[in-house]
Amino acid sequence: MAFEEFFMPLRFIFMQKAFLIAIILSFPTAILSCFLIIKGWALMGDAISHAVLPGIVIAYIVGIPVLIGAFIAGMLCAWGTGFFSDNTRIKEDTIMGIIFSGMFGLGIVLFVAFDTTAHLEHILFGNILGIDKSDILTALIITFIIVLFFTIFWRDLMLLSFDPIQAKALALPTGFLHYGLLAALSLVIIATLKAVGLILAIGLLIIPGAIAFLLSKRLSSMLIISVFVNICAMIIGLYLSFYIDSAPAPTIIIVLTGMFFLVFLRKNFIDKKNVNIFISGAK
Repeated sequence: MAFEEFFMPLRFIFMQKAFLIAIILSFPTAILSCFLIIKGWALMGDAISHAVLPGIVIAYIVGIPVLIGAFIAGMLCAWGTGFFSDNTRIKEDTIMGIIFSGMFGLGIVLFVAFDTTAHLEHILFGNILGIDKSDILTALIITFIIVLFFTIFWRDLMLLSFDPIQAKALALPTGFLHYGLLAALSLVIIATLKAVGLILAIGLLIIPGAIAFLLSKRLSSMLIISVFVNICAMIIGLYLSFYIDSAPAPTIIIVLTGMFFLVFLRKNFIDKKNVNIFISGAK
């Protein structure tokens, strides 16, 4: 009976699609999260995830693909942040806060002012149980592009993240890598839009990398751990949401957050306690 209950969610087509897109999205979000953590771009991910809202609404209004509007808005946010931080004494995190809050507010105003077929709740919080084949195909294409980009340039991106001065000294294409990373961030947010929405996308882009950062000191193993953690959280979150009748996207983020705190407790309290006991016993 327990065996049948375990596989019950897989009897439904909408759950099968949800599991499929969740596993697909686990790869680009986990890989990108590692670089965001190393580079200190957590707030940039938050900024772009909020800033794409006006692009989405404008795309609905003028009748162009939502992906195009969201991507343009995300890149405008990234470019605007760089432009203002280079031409003012205000720090970059302050600029990001101004831009993403302003663009997010603009998106809400446009959504209220114009009659669109979009559901604001789905845009903000996702609708992973309502995805179709086109959403899965979009996620597959974006995942392929992101994985290919990081496979080709991951060593250069690693050096740029850890030591940008040395990267420039070695004549690496730092401008291309910088904006390539921003473009990858915008694309991943677009890919996760239908599944988890704008508000919760930042969780997938930060928490897996943070967990892997606590568990590993090498980028290669950090990437593997991050992907594994993301897949586990996606599957567990979807199962929990099915049985407790909760929204899937927030449940997935809660699972990820719980995993982070468990790893944090182990690394900072349980492991240290065991080390102290070992040292005391040796004495």
